[in-house]
Amino acid sequence: MDTGLRDRTILVTGASGGIGAATVRLLVQEGARVIASGRDAGILTELAAETGCVTRPFDLTVEEEVEQAMSGLDLYGVVNCGGWGGEIATPMDTDTDVFDKVIDINTRGTLLVTKYASQGMVAAGTGGSIVNVSSQASLVGLKGHISYASSKGAVDAMTRVSALELGPHNIRVNAVNPTVVMTPMSECYWGREDIGGPFLNTMPLRRWATEEDCAGPIVFLLSDAAAMISGVCLPVDGGFTAV
Repeated sequence: MDTGLRDRTILVTGASGGIGAATVRLLVQEGARVIASGRDAGILTELAAETGCVTRPFDLTVEEEVEQAMSGLDLYGVVNCGGWGGEIATPMDTDTDVFDKVIDINTRGTLLVTKYASQGMVAAGTGGSIVNVSSQASLVGLKGHISYASSKGAVDAMTRVSALELGPHNIRVNAVNPTVVMTPMSECYWGREDIGGPFLNTMPLRRWATEEDCAGPIVFLLSDAAAMISGVCLPVDGGFTAV
């Protein structure tokens, strides 16, 4: 299948994380010109050496940095993958400072990148595609995820509104909603048998997602193969939210 992404410029935020880096690698394989952004400059440097992507670090929480980073870019696509998990807490004991930080990075950061990237895309008049990386936590209730779920629920709403607003400019906006990717950070919570065991027993596919499992649908939604898909929040969850 020809994705139509060859020589198109795609910005990927959160590229120093697992899903972001896997997305960069797959986009490069498809011939895209990739601009990678993330918080870990060392990992970005290694990713650039591996893939040939261009790096452009900036802080998602600082509007002036986002605006400057987007300035002059001739973008076809954006992957809003930058994010932070926050804490495991209930509504009764959540730290509101943590809540504010999760919203600042996950929700406001996605908005800022969409705001300034789409301005350039609209001005160029050539259409494009934006994919937001959300979570299954926005689709179903998960214990302990009050801050993270709230931030991603807002991202899903932002996806639908952005699809409505940008559609007349031939810019599609979609989201993917992955299940748990078992990283070392996830292991401390989801690796517990009393938590991860019942979760996997409920999921029809009975396994954790990989970064590559998430990158594939992201690249599909960016591609010409998804030319009539916009405003969708696509679960990438092994069937968990279908149960």
